[in-house]
Amino acid sequence: MGAGAGTEIGFGAVAAAHPDRTALVEPDGTTLSYGELAARVHRLAHALAGLGLGPGDCVAAMLPNSRAFFELRLATGRSGLYFTPFSHHFTTAEVTHVVADSGARVVVVDASLLDVAGPALDAAGIPAERRLVWGTGQPPPGWTDYESLLASAPTTPPPHPRAGAVMLYTSGTTGRPKAVRRALSEAPPGPSPYELDFMARVGVRAGAYTQLCAAPLYHAAPGLFANMAMQLGHTAVIAERPGTEDWLELIDRHRVNALFAVPTVLHRLLRLPDEARGRYDVSSLGAVVHGAAPCPPEVKRRAIDWLGPVLYEFYAATEGGVSAADSADWLARPGTVGRPLAGTEVRILDGDGRPVAAGETGGVYFRPAVPFAYHKDAEKTERSMRNGYFTAGDEGYVDEDGWLYLRDRRTDLIISGGVNVYPAEVEAVLIAHPDVADVAVVGVPDAEWGQRVAAVVQPEPGIPGDDAFADRLAAHCRGALAGFKVPRVIEFRERVPRSEAGKVLRREIRVDGAGPVSGA
Repeated sequence: MGAGAGTEIGFGAVAAAHPDRTALVEPDGTTLSYGELAARVHRLAHALAGLGLGPGDCVAAMLPNSRAFFELRLATGRSGLYFTPFSHHFTTAEVTHVVADSGARVVVVDASLLDVAGPALDAAGIPAERRLVWGTGQPPPGWTDYESLLASAPTTPPPHPRAGAVMLYTSGTTGRPKAVRRALSEAPPGPSPYELDFMARVGVRAGAYTQLCAAPLYHAAPGLFANMAMQLGHTAVIAERPGTEDWLELIDRHRVNALFAVPTVLHRLLRLPDEARGRYDVSSLGAVVHGAAPCPPEVKRRAIDWLGPVLYEFYAATEGGVSAADSADWLARPGTVGRPLAGTEVRILDGDGRPVAAGETGGVYFRPAVPFAYHKDAEKTERSMRNGYFTAGDEGYVDEDGWLYLRDRRTDLIISGGVNVYPAEVEAVLIAHPDVADVAVVGVPDAEWGQRVAAVVQPEPGIPGDDAFADRLAAHCRGALAGFKVPRVIEFRERVPRSEAGKVLRREIRVDGAGPVSGA
């Protein structure tokens, strides 16, 4: 993706220069121009101020991918407000925690979710005028219609614009989710130098491009890419939970130039029959960006062979971005997740916090370009840091030239007979088998070895999950892995549990481990 025509930076500048350019294409095909979207953003900013919100206050939202997400992120982003989108699959208890913990003063909820959200907002004491319902013209008692609120506000730009921030909740591995909070910037609204550098490193630049926004926007990376689409002057095509082939149809129909996807999507696209993939023209793609979970090397290589050198990878956490790599970088150094982003420092430390030599595996720590703290949890903030360097719990190493490679999460490490086994390495071998749709590798207790390697496999449709298939998979692994890494247990499931961000939910996996795989 090179520079495009009309390279204004910042939503306000783009809307002023190109008011007729299409900003959004909604899931039902409705379009909204930059001029129309700017007017609605101004109305929303005025409406939020009219409800008594000022800099530092929080607006929360429980929405599927929709126009409302863009409007809320842009309006809070120019009003000095925190914006906290969260999963529309949350239970009432989870909604209660996020709304109360964030201190949200306004909450926007999709019309289909009122039964879940209503009791949570009751518990948090959110009054009717500050609980907004999106997607219906006739809200029930106790709710305010989003559209009616906007209709009563002016379209003129509100005075005294100030940058806001997104405050997202991270699930972590234990305890309740915690919010990642950053101090509000004194800068005017618009993308930061860090965000612009990150977008450039993953091939996404300003101009009249089209971006597909199909991953859940309440997650950190999809939400960032969606917002940057507006800051860079793109047309954002919004999709909600598209099927595998739907991704290709949307790319073809809208001549999509850029998109963010998790590796699972790439794997599923590659597993489509050749005739199915051949029905769609994907030559418009200039930046296919993936992150959030490890991408098996075989999947990455096949995706580059299919789409060309347009794949970009990054390593990041909700707490901050770390590194990025383009296709050429990866092909020259298979497995790398790149070199550090501008303003970000990376260290590899041992268990005592001492730096390790180049090429040695240790905990991956980084100093975020933008400092953060966990909201209302100074102890958790302190535990996650070593002298200002944060870790998400991943293990990895840096080579002599400064390229970062990941091994796995420290908490997922399997220690069998005193030897480390990284699940991601075994998963990458298994997923390369043509009859495997998805896989997760875990450690199960073993009286002799401490732990043994177990694999939970989702077969491709039509493939029986029987002993014969387990034997074939064990033989496949023995051809690529040392013996101690070959799964001793292989069990079959209808699906492998994953989060909406594409990460394996290992805590939900239970393995019977009723005996070793034949011949393993």
